[in-house]
Amino acid sequence: MKKTIMFLTSIFLFACNTSKESQKEVTQPILTTGQTSTPMRGIPKLDLKAANTLAELPLHCMNTEYPNKLSQTIGSDEDLLPPRTLHPAFYGCFDWHSAVHGHWSLVSLLKQFPNLDNAEAIKQKLLNNISKENIKAEVQYFHGKHNKSYERTYGWAWLLKLAEELHTWDDATARTLEANLQPLTDLLIEKYIEFLPKLNYPLRVGTHTNTAFGLSFAYDYAKTVNHQALKDAITERAKFFFLNDQNCPITWEPSGTDFLSPCLEEGALMKRLLPKDEFKVWMSKFLPQLKDKNYTLEVGVVSDRTDGHLVHLDGVNFSRAWSLNTIAEDLPEYYHLRHIASQHINYSLANIVGDSYEGGHWLGSFAIYALNTVTGH
Repeated sequence: MKKTIMFLTSIFLFACNTSKESQKEVTQPILTTGQTSTPMRGIPKLDLKAANTLAELPLHCMNTEYPNKLSQTIGSDEDLLPPRTLHPAFYGCFDWHSAVHGHWSLVSLLKQFPNLDNAEAIKQKLLNNISKENIKAEVQYFHGKHNKSYERTYGWAWLLKLAEELHTWDDATARTLEANLQPLTDLLIEKYIEFLPKLNYPLRVGTHTNTAFGLSFAYDYAKTVNHQALKDAITERAKFFFLNDQNCPITWEPSGTDFLSPCLEEGALMKRLLPKDEFKVWMSKFLPQLKDKNYTLEVGVVSDRTDGHLVHLDGVNFSRAWSLNTIAEDLPEYYHLRHIASQHINYSLANIVGDSYEGGHWLGSFAIYALNTVTGH
C-alpha cells in the first residue's frame, strides 16, 4: 500500500508530555502499517505542507464522476441520468455527501492557508461547481417526488457545514459561493425544521443516519449565522432525545463498519447545547468513566483499507477525536481526553494519502475536521 513520505513529514508532531516539562519535537516516523492500536504519542498539527497534501484528495475526486453511488430511488426511465446531470454541483467523490464535504475541505484549507498551492485554480473549480445554475439543479432534485428524504441528515449536515465555512471565510470568492449555495442551504434548513418534530426516536448508530451528528453540524451553522428557528428546533429535539440519557455503552463501540461514535457524538452535541455547569452534571451521568484521567480508549483497527466498509474505522478514529476535543474544550477536568484524541488521529492519519479510493474519496475531510479541533496539551 503506497504511503506518501511528504505527508508524514508535513504533519508536525510534538511529544505529548503529561508533566509540566516543555514539549519536545518527535523525530521518529509514524507507524504506517495500520496493524497497531498503539501508534506514537504526539500532538498532530495542520500546517501548510499538510494542507497542500490533504487538498490533493478532494481535488482528485471532486470532478471524478465514476465509480458513483447515487443512492437514488428510480421513479421512471427519466430518472436514469448520469451523476453529472442529476447533481451538477456535487457529482464527484463517489457519492453526494462525500462531494459536499470534499468541497468543504477545500474551503476550510483555503480559509486557513490563503497561500495554498494553486489557490486561484482551486477557487475557480469551486466557482465552476457551486454556480447558480448548478445549485438550482440540486434544489430541483430535492424537490423530486422520491427525493424528500435524500441524504437525511448526514448530507444535510455537511451541506450546512460547507455553508458555515463559506460564511466565515473573509474572501470575495466566498461571498459569491455563499450566495450561489444559499437556495440549497435555505431548503435544507426548512427540511430540518419540518423533519425534526416528526422524529420520535433518535438514531443511535455509527453511520450516516446518526441523529446527534446530524444535529451538531446543523447547530454549528445555526449558531454561526444566528438562525434562531433552526437553533430552537435542534435544541428542543436534542434535549427531548438525550437529556435523560445515562451510562452510554461505549464499550460496545465500534461496530464493524462504524465511522461515528454514537456515545461521543451525543456527548459533543450536548456540549454545544447545555450551559457548562449543566453539561458537566449531565456528562458525569452519561459517560462517568471519561472523567478518569487514566481512561483509555482503543482505536478502531482497520484490517483492509481496500474494503469500502472496513475502512470506515479510520473515520471513526477521526470523528472520535473531534468529539473528544469538543467535549474537553474549556473543561480542565477533561483535558486528558485530548491525548486520546491525538492517538486516534495519529493511527489513521498516515494512511489516507496514496491509499485506495475506498477511503481516499472521503477520509481527508474527516482528517481536516479532526485536526481543526486540536489544541495544545
